Amino acid sequence: MPVSTPPKTRPLGERLIDAGLLTSEQLRIALKEQKRTKEMLGRILVRLGFTTQEQIEAALAQESGTVQKNLEFVEIDLDAVKLINEETARKYKLIPVSREGEVLTVAMVDTFDVVAIDEVQNESGLDVNVIAASEKDVLEAINKYCGFSGSIDEVVDQALAEGLGRDRADQEAQEAPIIRLVNQLILRGINEAATDIHFEPDEKVLRIRYRLDGALQQGFLLPKQLQPSVIARIKILADLNIAESRIPQDGKIRFQIGKKDIDLRVSTLPTIYGENVVMRILDKSKVLLGLEDLGFSPQNLEIFTEMIQRPHGIILVTGPTGSGKTTTLYTALSHINSLDKKICTLEDPVEYQLSVIRQTQINEEIGMTFAAGLRSLLRQDPDVILVGEMRDTETAEMAIRAALTGHLVFSTLHTNDAAGALPRLIDMGLDPYLLASSIIMVLAQRLVRKICPDCKEAYTVPAEELRALGLAEMEGFSFYRGAGCDKCNQSGYRGRAAIYELLPVDHTVHDLILQGASSVEIQKSAMSQGMTTMRNDGFKKVVVGLTTLDEVMRLT
Repeated sequence: MPVSTPPKTRPLGERLIDAGLLTSEQLRIALKEQKRTKEMLGRILVRLGFTTQEQIEAALAQESGTVQKNLEFVEIDLDAVKLINEETARKYKLIPVSREGEVLTVAMVDTFDVVAIDEVQNESGLDVNVIAASEKDVLEAINKYCGFSGSIDEVVDQALAEGLGRDRADQEAQEAPIIRLVNQLILRGINEAATDIHFEPDEKVLRIRYRLDGALQQGFLLPKQLQPSVIARIKILADLNIAESRIPQDGKIRFQIGKKDIDLRVSTLPTIYGENVVMRILDKSKVLLGLEDLGFSPQNLEIFTEMIQRPHGIILVTGPTGSGKTTTLYTALSHINSLDKKICTLEDPVEYQLSVIRQTQINEEIGMTFAAGLRSLLRQDPDVILVGEMRDTETAEMAIRAALTGHLVFSTLHTNDAAGALPRLIDMGLDPYLLASSIIMVLAQRLVRKICPDCKEAYTVPAEELRALGLAEMEGFSFYRGAGCDKCNQSGYRGRAAIYELLPVDHTVHDLILQGASSVEIQKSAMSQGMTTMRNDGFKKVVVGLTTLDEVMRLT
């Protein structure tokens, strides 16, 4: 097999002397010490203070004609990493970084190690291209990426076999089995498209659960003795205080898995059985949908598309946490994004990264609140503004002021339906006249679970049940559900879709706001003008077999 074979190897000491990093006398002393201790020469030279590990690695790279790469800036392909055993990677201090056709590129500390290259060739069955990297970078990459191989059970068994769970948690958190275990638990969540991972201490086990399609599902039960090390490992990754377990803490972890950039928001909470940890998974590489892919009815799509292209006004998207508000807003911004507009955002956190758009992360700890950020942002000459959430009266008042001075403002609010957003804002202390003059649309939404296409089946709902639900007009319709299969973890559901309630603020709604009308009155008026409620939008998706009747009734 072809391979980037290094030239004939010269002794390390000779190479370091030629590079001006070592004297002949220092080499003589080190060789004498090597005879006594049988250590590797490089380790002795570093221990005696004659040179550094970095200088040795740079000299080796220069000798082989390769440029030493900083692996922090190299995109490592997880599929390439899996082509060799972790034991081989650790033994020879190397890690595959990419594969192109039949050639595997491998980062190595010692690019002259022909035995290591042969081992990689034999295990992978591929030709090998070698690049040089520091020992520190290679070992960090091995801990980060090789930890994603093997099964959870295998890693737990290895951790128990090595007696982990008996010593200090902060020390054990740096051990390979614990690193691999935490990595794999996180990877499982990412691969399953979970939105959250829950690490829940019970009396006798550490329970791992994943939120899939909006519902928590059991993942793994880990031995209680591994709990301190697992939690400590997560806190180390999130840069939290591992010595403090009496108060809640918040942190962030960034992972690069293959070509995916993943951010994890980490929250800890003390409980009677230990610290509970929840990770929110944010996939920075997620591809945005087009407006037509959001699931709007033709009528709502037409209204929404027209509204987001208005020159000024406030557009609110409402719903609980995890209802898809951010995806809808980003899709809208992406649709109107162009070089003749300046679009600025204030977010907590920044979930998607969009070109041309100026995105700002909120940091309340240093006083960078939504209100403070919006005040500064208005001096940046924006055309369109996204305020992640109207959390307080000051932010809402500034958003109204921005809309009235010629800006298009997008934001979110937590209400049960579209009509409820208007009285809520007035209850926050906003002037009804200013609100009615600035707001142009409210969109409420929920995410319903979609029926798994691999186990989808038709069934009939009894007429009396439909009548009890007020759905007598749906008698005779075919309904669908998922029977449960391996593809959907026996749940009958796979993926989620949005249901919407779109309320344009026309002259009638404008007048109702000024009159102080209730949400019920506003909704009745909007429905008489043709507004489709979320429940009715859900029923339309039930009829076409996208989701179930139970799911729509549960969420609306």
